[in-house]
Amino acid sequence: MSALAESAASVSAPAFVPATATIAIVTYNRSGLLTRLLESIERMDPKPGHVVIIDNASVDDTTEVVEGFRERLAPIELVYRRLETNTGGSGGFSEGMRVAYELGSEWIWLMDDDVEVIPDGLAKMGKWAPRFQSIQGRRYDYDGSEFYWQYRVSEPLGIPIPFAPAGFDESGYKPMNSGCFEGMFINRDVVRQIGLPDPRFFIYWDDQMYGWLASRKTQSVIVNEFVLRRTREIKQWDMGIRHMNASSNAYRYYIMRNRAHIKRYYRSLGVYNPVLFGLGTALTFGKELIRLAFVERTVRGTSNLFRGLRDGRKIAKDASWQPMPPLESAAG
Repeated sequence: MSALAESAASVSAPAFVPATATIAIVTYNRSGLLTRLLESIERMDPKPGHVVIIDNASVDDTTEVVEGFRERLAPIELVYRRLETNTGGSGGFSEGMRVAYELGSEWIWLMDDDVEVIPDGLAKMGKWAPRFQSIQGRRYDYDGSEFYWQYRVSEPLGIPIPFAPAGFDESGYKPMNSGCFEGMFINRDVVRQIGLPDPRFFIYWDDQMYGWLASRKTQSVIVNEFVLRRTREIKQWDMGIRHMNASSNAYRYYIMRNRAHIKRYYRSLGVYNPVLFGLGTALTFGKELIRLAFVERTVRGTSNLFRGLRDGRKIAKDASWQPMPPLESAAG
């Protein structure tokens, strides 16, 4: 976006109204973490108009916890949906986005249950709302340090750029072409154009893909505003200027399988380069081997990488595959 276009947008765009925003949370069997998040929302000033909680078929006391917050969160309207099966983070965020959109929300703020909101977080995000429609704030890690998120994607490779500059200039923002459902703040007009997050991913790559799709419709930015704090400790390998988190067998499987979904989106939009995308897949495989060796100190788990590649080939050949449709028919 040019400086002139950005200036015009900031003049013409309406002022942000907190009550038009919805926080959409996905949770699964972590009622303790969810409690901390809801307590932080209770302390927010200003507050959103709605909080949508998508429960991926939890079997703990999540339902009771949510019901206990209905009066505490007033005047926020709390909407609770318990799904019949675990649809993964991808399915949960797709449903959360759908519910928030149908509520008429102008802004939808997505987050997992393992974060808490900084009290003035919505005000910090809202001040950028007249200028941009796809915004990512910053967050503190579990230990209070500044969390670095890979906000740039190498489009030909289909992978994040691990060492994109972390610093901000006086503008307070940087262009991004990715997304993270742990804090994505997005306008309903962009959602209308690109549709809902794709639940077929189940976990992994779903938010990167959604953020990339958004960046094709609008100027997406990461802003120098700390708005979230992680509340769950994750095993990490300290690489000096960056960290590498521990993973799981399920993640390893979907990391490789879902490369096929990315490939299908790329093909549908005419940006697929088989050689470079194949290199991105090879680099992803290698990164996961490094994660096994240096973070988890094991070689067990490689079979899940191969299984993901195998099942991804089926997706790549599926003649019925279609991208998620836009919501053009829905009320804008």
